Amino acid sequence: MRAAVCRTFGEPLSIEELAIAAPEAGEVRVRLSACAICHSDIMFADGAWGGDLPAVFGHEASGIIDAVGEGVNEVVAGDHVVVTLIRSCGQCGYCARSIETQCEGAFRLAGQSPLSDGSGGSIIQGLNTGAFAEWVVVDQSQVCAIPKTVPLDVASILGCGVLTGFGAVANTAKVSPGSTVAVIGCGGVGVNSIQAAMISGAHHIIAIDIHDEKLGLATKFGATHVVNSQQQDVLGRVMAITQQRGVDYVFVTVGAKSAAEQALPLLARAGKAVIVGMPASGVFAEYDPGDLASKGQALLGSKMGSSSVKRDIPHLVDLYQSGRLKLDELISGRYTLEDINEAIASVKRGEALRNLVIF
Repeated sequence: MRAAVCRTFGEPLSIEELAIAAPEAGEVRVRLSACAICHSDIMFADGAWGGDLPAVFGHEASGIIDAVGEGVNEVVAGDHVVVTLIRSCGQCGYCARSIETQCEGAFRLAGQSPLSDGSGGSIIQGLNTGAFAEWVVVDQSQVCAIPKTVPLDVASILGCGVLTGFGAVANTAKVSPGSTVAVIGCGGVGVNSIQAAMISGAHHIIAIDIHDEKLGLATKFGATHVVNSQQQDVLGRVMAITQQRGVDYVFVTVGAKSAAEQALPLLARAGKAVIVGMPASGVFAEYDPGDLASKGQALLGSKMGSSSVKRDIPHLVDLYQSGRLKLDELISGRYTLEDINEAIASVKRGEALRNLVIF
């Protein structure tokens, strides 16, 4: 199979022929139809979080089940599936509470990559998936069957961007009807937090970004107000919109120190700030813990939207098929595997909500 391999941090990905193993017990092999490009892939490929090379990144994908290992009974060959990076054992204390993103289980694939080069050397399966490739072998918990009426290219973005942004609102914060929300960062994750806030019945949804183009898109996904943080006083605008009260929820969907530090001053008393975007390792933000305590506020982390794959992806599919969740509008461009570096460059320039690699 062909795959895009990263051998040096920050260098363009090379297209190479790799071998992929057959699925073992509890695993499935998926012939991919599409993989979306997420900022997490780019940050890993640029070395922001360390890791080992060579590696195949990509983790937001969809395709058709090609083969299943022993003991797999929830999907069969021919099923259309969304592929995620979330591995869950279903048995540990976190899985028992549907906190699958914090699973403590042990997985064969965590220590033995299914990918190898022409000489038999191991290639790292980036982000538990390695989906910048024509096939993946993943744990059965990482896939969710979807109706064959859902286009597979569109379905790929359910694997991370939608799951993360929507889940931060619906699962982590549990936004209530009539509340006020601010979303810092209106990229692929941020606009899905905006969609989720609208579906949850939020009264004011304030989109904050540095690009007017993205703010314009944010209004199409449900934002009631927009603020360009390079041109306007964010705190002053938010306070004016909320009658000097502040917002009930702030979602930080970009991995920047400045965004994380901007969140707490925007909060109303008893408000919640949710950190969704992950900065590079070693980046620290500052806040006043006494102020946080006295105002009864909360600072929450949200990994992959605190999502449960088998619970949340079918719900998102239902919302999409009923016309309440926009997915097609999230796709900015479609690229071949050979053009993956161009697709990544477009994302880095801030031009795309989601670019897809189509196989």
